[in-house]
Amino acid sequence: MRPLNPVIWSIAGNDSGGGAGLSADARAAAAFGVHLCPVVAAITVQNSVAVTQVEPVSPELLDAQLAALAADMPPAAIKTGLLGGAAQIAVVARWVDRLRQANPQLALVVDPVLRSSTGAAFADNDTLRAYRELLLPRATLVTPNRREALRLTGLPDGTPVPALAAALQAPNAQVAGAQAVVITGGDDGAAQPAWSLDWVQTDLANGWLALPRLPTPHTHGTGCTFATSAAAALALGFVAPDALVLAKMATTWALRHGYAAGQGAGPVAAPMGFGTQPGLMPLMSWGEDSDFDSCLRRLDGRQQLNSWPEVDLGLYGIVDSAQRVASALEAGITTVQLRIKTPADHAADAAWALRLDTELRAALAACRAAGATLVVNDHWQRARDMAAQDPGAAPHLALHLGQEDLQALGADGRAALAATGLQLGISSHSLWELARARSLHPWYAACGPVWPTLTKDMPWRPQGLDNLAWWVHMAGAPVVAIGGILEHAQAEAAAASGAAGVCVVRGLGEDPAVLAPGWRAAIARGRAAARLPVPALPHPSLARN
Repeated sequence: MRPLNPVIWSIAGNDSGGGAGLSADARAAAAFGVHLCPVVAAITVQNSVAVTQVEPVSPELLDAQLAALAADMPPAAIKTGLLGGAAQIAVVARWVDRLRQANPQLALVVDPVLRSSTGAAFADNDTLRAYRELLLPRATLVTPNRREALRLTGLPDGTPVPALAAALQAPNAQVAGAQAVVITGGDDGAAQPAWSLDWVQTDLANGWLALPRLPTPHTHGTGCTFATSAAAALALGFVAPDALVLAKMATTWALRHGYAAGQGAGPVAAPMGFGTQPGLMPLMSWGEDSDFDSCLRRLDGRQQLNSWPEVDLGLYGIVDSAQRVASALEAGITTVQLRIKTPADHAADAAWALRLDTELRAALAACRAAGATLVVNDHWQRARDMAAQDPGAAPHLALHLGQEDLQALGADGRAALAATGLQLGISSHSLWELARARSLHPWYAACGPVWPTLTKDMPWRPQGLDNLAWWVHMAGAPVVAIGGILEHAQAEAAAASGAAGVCVVRGLGEDPAVLAPGWRAAIARGRAAARLPVPALPHPSLARN
């Protein structure tokens, strides 16, 4: 279970105008329901139009603040902002090492505040060197904008953003390397006037996180909000790319609620509730390409990110042979996935390929005769060939691919997949996988495993009904429940989430005609019941190492 009100420390500057720094951090932490301890590292004299003075606190006073907190309120995550100088950075680094002796999972999010939004410089060469040598090697996540990334890496202007992120993550002569990097692009409006793009570089996923750019003058504290939101999500147990999805959502929500508080740019403000706003769920690219304009056109002709046609797949059977496809059809199941995995020792076996082709064609013929849909798992090229050879087959064919297979296709392969015109279902187990699936305009996104499953080994924690309800509400595409659905009560509850389909694998038994009516009745009861509540936030589906 997620801990209640985990503690995070923000070690940052105080903004006398209340826009950025610790003020923005407190607002962001409150939106996540975590407890923020504000540790003053520097005092700034500023308002909404200018910073006129910066005074770092002494290293001794900073150390005393951290010691007092460590004795009573140890953090699940630390976020750093304006630190004031190399001596203060050294204090923070020592405390990170001490705290990690007791809690190796302690997350450190480094927001390298090197310059204010009004142009005031905050970091001399010694401070920059301390960032590189003391904080980046300890960072769970570093969140610079492009200009800050250029200063930290020493790379020339014009270096592509993904290359900057790779340089910050990988050890080299200049930088020791952070575990994960996001280079924020909200302030890069000239390069991307329509989209706010952040490049994510982690061990689990790389790509652009994208949401339409908001036309607002009130942006003060955006970077602080993003970094603190990521720290809060890490403290709640999310892995880095999922934490960044939530940070993107919370920061966009804060921009929507920005307001004037002086003559200059007003502060952003993230109230609670961002986690249940479907319009905040971002897209994520599968690589460095970022043609989100065409993606938006594919998603919806009305230019809405979260509109989709009604899809009712009902009882969605998953079987492993053409014979079982026929049995499922006889039982009245109208959406059947044929899942035949290629054995490693038969990958290049012509005889096995012929058997596979025979199975697929027999299954398709049966689905055509029944007016049903055959969903081909993995073997999309063979499905494409069958559709090309017989155009009348296309309305009865669809595809399902996992994220690893889609990633392995590369940009050209995914373009060829899209060119088939076949409807595509995509597995999703995490927030970043859901964001990536959305970029391909899927027929459905499968949310799983809802309950523990023995059909395959996987690192994912069960989603449970709470995450399933959240997926249905937030996905911007029809959602199919899959994984561990072995009892009618589970199917009923999954249907009550609003899922477009409920996948049953082992529960169909040897004779689906006998068991399918019970499953359909359970799904009907769930559809007629009150909708499951949507949680304020999902729970983590992958353990953070």
